[in-house]
Amino acid sequence: MPSSSRYAVWLVAGMLLTGTLNTLLTKLQDKQCVGNCDDPDPAKHELFEQPVWQTLNMFYGEMLCLACLYLVRLFRRAEPAPEADGYQPIPDESDIANDVPTTDALPVAAEPPSLKPIAGWATLCMWIPAACDLLGTTLMNVGLFFTSASVYQMLRGAVVIFSGLFSVLFLGHRLERFQMISLVMVVIGVTIVGLSNIVSPPVAALDTATADHDMFKAALGVVLVLGAQVFTATQFVVEEKIIRHYHLTPLRAVGLEGSFGAATVMAAIPILHLAIGRSHPGGYFDAPAGFDQIVQNPSVWQTSIYIMLSIAMFNYFGLSVTRYLSATSRATIDTCRTLFIWMTSLALGWETFSWIQVIGFVILVYGTFVYNRVITLPF
Repeated sequence: MPSSSRYAVWLVAGMLLTGTLNTLLTKLQDKQCVGNCDDPDPAKHELFEQPVWQTLNMFYGEMLCLACLYLVRLFRRAEPAPEADGYQPIPDESDIANDVPTTDALPVAAEPPSLKPIAGWATLCMWIPAACDLLGTTLMNVGLFFTSASVYQMLRGAVVIFSGLFSVLFLGHRLERFQMISLVMVVIGVTIVGLSNIVSPPVAALDTATADHDMFKAALGVVLVLGAQVFTATQFVVEEKIIRHYHLTPLRAVGLEGSFGAATVMAAIPILHLAIGRSHPGGYFDAPAGFDQIVQNPSVWQTSIYIMLSIAMFNYFGLSVTRYLSATSRATIDTCRTLFIWMTSLALGWETFSWIQVIGFVILVYGTFVYNRVITLPF
């Protein structure tokens, strides 16, 4: 296998593994009890539901990539000079994070050698995908409260629809006939999955009133996760557009997004608390309550650390796929990890098997694969 092909396989496998852990760890954190835990009635337990703090954890994880990059550069500069009479330059950012072979066998978007490094005011361009990531992730974190991990991940497959449309509008791509058909299939698959979650919500109800309330929350979760895909697709497309114009390694890209995103969230937390949190104690925007729940519950802050690490690696692999393959390839791989999340959730007893979800997922994946030319339509 050519070295470039091995590198592509490594990127795909890394994105699948870390992406699977990311979703499962986030759902595990949502299930942690932070109040009334001694009550024998599980319905009265207060679970950890702090989407803003979870989003901040995500950006801290992304910042780890930037810290890793600068630590490597520091250690490289600290190395002693070579004893040979030849000149050995200090590796720059590209040598550290961009040592990737190329091959005509891979659909790699070649980077023109004339691209200039992103610097100065141009660095602020990374605030745009960071803002999209912030909005999309926060909405999805709330939606995950009301959906199972597998349905949540299946619904995220709708990002192919929006990334395809936005690629046409902003990147100059053209959709062929088979791609239009595949997008319709993705819409059908997502619709089936969403309806299965609404008809059979994750939590079983004991009475009609509770059932109606659970159905409403399930529908709300579906809407939030689907709405978040608009921001996620925008993030993918903006990242690809920036990478086309500037020389930017994946490590630095992820780190910049994490830095800008963390700064934005930290500035927004006190504002949201004063505007909303004070009048809704214990809610999503009650900053002191959320902080106390994290530091006073070891299971919560330990899970936060694991999430940071998984997100750091997942975003690095994701940006690498976007750089060396394409934005839609990244969306396709992201959809495939749903199978691993589903299998793990079933094994852990977090959800029950549903043939409706199977049908929706098969249609969703088939449409996604057709869109990205992985398989061909028989007509």
